[in-house]
Amino acid sequence: MISFEEALSIIASDVLTKDTERVDFRESLHRVLAEDVYSDVDMPPFDKAAMDGYACRRQDLDGELAMLEVIAAGDVPTHKIASGTCAKIMTGAMIPEGADTVIMVEQTRSTEEGKVVFTGDKTRPNIARKGEDVRTGDLVWHKGMPIQPQHIAILSAVGHTTPLVAKQPRVAVLSTGDELVEPELFPAEGKIRNSNGFQLAAQVSNAHCIPNYMGIIPDDEAATDRAISSALAENDMVILSGGVSAGDFDFVPKIMRKNGVDILFQKVAVKPGRPTVFGRTKDTYIFGLPGNPVSSFINFEVFIKPLLMAMMGADYKPVEQKLPMAVEFKRKKADRLEFLPVHIDAEGQVSPVSYHGSAHIHAIGLADGLMRIPKGVHEIIKGAEVHVRPV
Repeated sequence: MISFEEALSIIASDVLTKDTERVDFRESLHRVLAEDVYSDVDMPPFDKAAMDGYACRRQDLDGELAMLEVIAAGDVPTHKIASGTCAKIMTGAMIPEGADTVIMVEQTRSTEEGKVVFTGDKTRPNIARKGEDVRTGDLVWHKGMPIQPQHIAILSAVGHTTPLVAKQPRVAVLSTGDELVEPELFPAEGKIRNSNGFQLAAQVSNAHCIPNYMGIIPDDEAATDRAISSALAENDMVILSGGVSAGDFDFVPKIMRKNGVDILFQKVAVKPGRPTVFGRTKDTYIFGLPGNPVSSFINFEVFIKPLLMAMMGADYKPVEQKLPMAVEFKRKKADRLEFLPVHIDAEGQVSPVSYHGSAHIHAIGLADGLMRIPKGVHEIIKGAEVHVRPV
């Protein structure tokens, strides 16, 4: 059995990275950039008004100002601002030559002759200067970044309409066990619905990869052999749940080896999920996860998701917060690192959810996060800070 840290190190070594492709930026949400992106324009592209008002010279604020024109956003000014003049201007519009200040409409009044008078005591320039956000040629986003909606705004603004992104790994999801039936069926005596397969497929989608649900494998060596062989041939990664511990029908590791998989570890000192198998062929990864749903959920998050992101070249760092315990916590055994489902209250304090072990599927559904409890820690006092990753 290896440590959690050793398992992460093995998984992260010599990553099989995906090829790249260009996509329309409108379809690039959550894809991982495979190139740096530079601006082809200054932003703002010209000095522009930061609010509605009057563009004028600061030195003229004590006198009356004759209005020369109205400048709407998108217009090009036609007059130069000289002494004693101004232009009415809208937010985002180009500042006319000669102006160095925009005074707010609320700080002005009009004379009977139609001239503008500043009524405030002082004012800011209220001008967004050309290039103050970004200059032409500046790096705006770096490769390895998963594209979010705000990044699509930047791609639009700099005209980068066909970004180069990593192709998405295709991930086979299979569940093993004669006790399983598909969710559409009412389970007969001794049977349960297959929840792991669809949970894992959803986690694959949530990691912005392509899930390939391949169904339930019966507890039969020949059937398991056929399923694993097919999955390895057609996918970048294979995830199986169940069949990896020490039972009479747990022959998944044996079948993996038969199909050319180099098994790199079979047990990890982590709770839940100790009987986790990881291996690879020349061009495909394979994970064998425990059949209990909490174990499969957690081990996907801590082991598989980081690898999928690395395959796409993502600069991925799992979010983890330090939060105070709302209650005292104790555990009898502390021989393994443990990830425990917890609730985070409105004050940001942490409490374990009702948890009956790794088969308690509802515990994850009720949890806001996973509390990381280091090996050797038996007790955590109320108020102590703990490490929590959101779920």
